[in-house]
Amino acid sequence: MAITAGSLEKYVEEYPEIQSTLPGQGLAWLEQLRQQSWVQFSTHGFPTIQEEDWRYTNVTPLIKKSFQSAVAKTVATSAPEALASYLIPDCWQVVIVDGHFSKTLSQLEGLPEGITVMALSDALTECPEKVASYLGKAVEKEDHGFIHYNTAWFSEGLFVSIAQNVKMKQPLQLIHIVSQENVATATRNIIIAEAGAEGVVIESYFGNQDQAYLTSSISEVFVAENAHLTLYKLQNEASKALHFSGIYSQQDRQSTFNYLDFSFGALIARNELHTSLGFASSCDLNGLFVAGGRQHIDNHTWIKHQQAHGSSRELFKGILDGRARGVFQGCVEVFEGAQKIDSEMHNHNLLLSDNAEIDTKPQLIIYADDVKCAHGVTVGQLEDASIFYLQSRSVSEEDARDMLTFAFANEMVDKIKVSSFKKYILALLLQKFPQGSIEQEWL
Repeated sequence: MAITAGSLEKYVEEYPEIQSTLPGQGLAWLEQLRQQSWVQFSTHGFPTIQEEDWRYTNVTPLIKKSFQSAVAKTVATSAPEALASYLIPDCWQVVIVDGHFSKTLSQLEGLPEGITVMALSDALTECPEKVASYLGKAVEKEDHGFIHYNTAWFSEGLFVSIAQNVKMKQPLQLIHIVSQENVATATRNIIIAEAGAEGVVIESYFGNQDQAYLTSSISEVFVAENAHLTLYKLQNEASKALHFSGIYSQQDRQSTFNYLDFSFGALIARNELHTSLGFASSCDLNGLFVAGGRQHIDNHTWIKHQQAHGSSRELFKGILDGRARGVFQGCVEVFEGAQKIDSEMHNHNLLLSDNAEIDTKPQLIIYADDVKCAHGVTVGQLEDASIFYLQSRSVSEEDARDMLTFAFANEMVDKIKVSSFKKYILALLLQKFPQGSIEQEWL
């Protein structure tokens, strides 16, 4: 769909004005990659509901609002007021505010030898050859407007490399903060776990109260042979924010990739999670999305078993109240010759009001004959019998509903292996229960 006058022209016209301020100037390969992406975006724009993968999510507000790139705005010179509340204890931290890396706010002291963590802009200066071997490789076969936009516009991001057989002793937290109104931030992360390495990364996204803005973030993840990587993501953006996130992972033989997503914020959010598995590799992908009011949260996952003896497990849960709308589109694809695959995919949803809505579309695409693949979907409301049971034990109806809803969500919280992050998510989740019938100390 070509761009028409008055639609995306402000985004397109802005790019030549900011292009020279983006990182990686003088790197021919990057300039070429950005130029190709800008041409694609200029031609096709953002995805539309006419595209099958986007039929449930309308991003027209992006066109109407025309957010200004954060790189054209004044850089924040002081720490955001709420920064302390965003920090997860016992983690190394990288802080990006309005698309700009903050060295003074980041905490990277004590990183052991073999673990490289730096802003992507610095990596493009210090080790451009290594960045070139990864940037754009996990998404090279992906084709839609948000990826083209991010590739052309990204102003910052995180570069993480865990050397062969090195094990991270504590997690690394990426804190992405938007503090200004009507801005668009585009960040790109590269996360590499070399052969035999182990690590945990937590991506977290926050915004300033009720401000409207756009967050565009892509993470390209590479898990080498026998490596184990866990990636957590927390999306708790401002109530009027628009959020697009893409996690694209490539796994070598006998590698393990674990992912757990928590989506609580933003007016419109789209989470993409695509992973390609090598021989005898495995992944465990999980997510919890909680929405109310008129929030719209879309989860799009795609597991690609490209070689034999792989395994995958996937569970996404949604809790929707008010007039919120949730989307789950999950696909497991087994390539020709990829025998002995064991895969399960499940999506369970809880609707707390008659006006809440969920669209769920599980899909299996199988080109091999010796596989075990299954999927399941449930959509329902709280059971009257369960509520009555609690009421018969002197629990009010409101508290009973809170307790049952929390029990539905808590299965996902229990999957968190980092204790400090688990406590953090519990605190956020319990804020969703206004009756206060559940105390964190009980859990």
